[in-house]
Amino acid sequence: MTEIFKYLALAGDTWVLYLLLLSSVVSVAVMLDRARVYRRASGDIAGLLDGLSGLLEKNDLPGAVQLAEFSKRIEAKVALEGLRHFAKGAASVEEHMASRWLREKLELEKNLIILGTLGNNAPFVGLFGTVLGIIKAFNDLALSGQIGVSVVMSGISAALIATAFGILVAIPAVVANNYFVTRLRQIQANTDSLSRILLAHLKESR
Repeated sequence: MTEIFKYLALAGDTWVLYLLLLSSVVSVAVMLDRARVYRRASGDIAGLLDGLSGLLEKNDLPGAVQLAEFSKRIEAKVALEGLRHFAKGAASVEEHMASRWLREKLELEKNLIILGTLGNNAPFVGLFGTVLGIIKAFNDLALSGQIGVSVVMSGISAALIATAFGILVAIPAVVANNYFVTRLRQIQANTDSLSRILLAHLKESR
């Protein structure tokens, strides 16, 4: 076991840099995928809320269904699930909307854990690479017999690249993860608002 650790340490930070490079590729792929999903669910949420509320006030259920079907927003898909079960009562509407929202939420949250994990741990991976690089640098100095501050600083500066690379991978991942989590919370709040509108109208009409 000691020999294995010694081999990894003396291998330096090269393999760590490759690991960070792979992580950056995965991070960008997840960002692009999530951006596509969230962009596909964009649209005028205020118009959707006001439109559904107005149509339900007029008891125009077919018009409300048509409006929800026309919208591309995830909130509209959840509302449509409730509208299609209006005749079954408030409890049925609430359960069907909650079930549909859970399905949509799973799709919105998909792979966000990757961004969160990379954002939290990439700097530590980079720091680990720096430590390995410094160990290798001092080992090479001992074997070569060279001395001098410039020689030592050269090895250390090369080893610090791993830390910089780790931070470079982490920052975009953290920013993207925070953005998508915020969008998810906004969509959830809008969905709750739509649910309340539908249930309130259904209870008043009954």
